[in-house]
Amino acid sequence: MNKPEKPPQDDVAGPSARHKTTQVMVGNVAVGGGAPIVVQSMTNTDTADVDGTIAQVAALSRAGSELVRITVDREEAAAAVPHIRDGLRKRGITTPLIGDFHYIGHKLLADYPACAEALDKYRINPGNVGFKNKRDTQFADIIEIANKNNKPVRIGANWGSLDQELLTKLMDENTALAESARCARGDARGDGAVGAAVGGARAKSSACPRTR
Repeated sequence: MNKPEKPPQDDVAGPSARHKTTQVMVGNVAVGGGAPIVVQSMTNTDTADVDGTIAQVAALSRAGSELVRITVDREEAAAAVPHIRDGLRKRGITTPLIGDFHYIGHKLLADYPACAEALDKYRINPGNVGFKNKRDTQFADIIEIANKNNKPVRIGANWGSLDQELLTKLMDENTALAESARCARGDARGDGAVGAAVGGARAKSSACPRTR
């Protein structure tokens, strides 16, 4: 009996190769550089509610989340962060905390150094870190504080993280980007899925792919 021929290598399904990245430590968790992929969750509490946020971070940690992101959007939230960290440590929970900043992150990190020290990573988005000439200064302030505290920084590159004025200009020049924007808004089939390639190539289809 003849053995079936092996399919061409290109047709064999399998995981894509991971990008080579530089490993960083987020608290006690290694990210990138070949480290195992970790689970990150985000609280939906008001971070100024110390007890409520502690309880939710603890629940997420018990459920298997290895990193937890919390919103740091105003002074009350920034002031609460070290108390949240200390409360978790008293419960034996060492899950790293990531601060999600919008617009005034540079000011909150500078005015609340205990918050800057208590967080294990800062998350900032180019689209909401100052405007025009202020952007570079505010970015520099955040990076300086991160270096002082030896903290990694995540700089967003997803749709909601980008400068909307720049995106509007690019969409006027790029059919594929405009198609992606339309799909992201859910205009095509209500999915909210980004459906077209970005980067100079025109979209191959006007329909957005469904997500599951």
